[in-house]
Amino acid sequence: MPLSEHEQRLLEQLEKQLHEDHRFASTMKTVSNAGNYSTRNLALGALIGIVGIGILIAGISSQLIIVGVLGFIVMFGGVYLALSRKGRSRAVRSPEGVKSPQKSGFMSDLESKWEQRKRDEQGP
Repeated sequence: MPLSEHEQRLLEQLEKQLHEDHRFASTMKTVSNAGNYSTRNLALGALIGIVGIGILIAGISSQLIIVGVLGFIVMFGGVYLALSRKGRSRAVRSPEGVKSPQKSGFMSDLESKWEQRKRDEQGP
């Protein structure tokens, strides 16, 4: 189904704005790096998780509760390690030049966009 003339004009305007908006392009580049999982952590975490399952099964079969709990803790630690991201301690300079821990997530993106709009409204 073809687009109407009005829809085509809107699409052309959007494309033009996207080509001109460098901040949006830089934002999209940072979003694409969101899934940086370490292969080493994944492999090591899976191995530790499997060992933890083995300890858990051994604890259940021998009816020793402490061994089963220990196996569960080891298994949980392996899963945590496997899902941990690399580069967690990165720091970003705030506009004032003070180092702050890097924020990530939906709310911090909204907060930064809100601050940018306030700066744009104030002008030079």
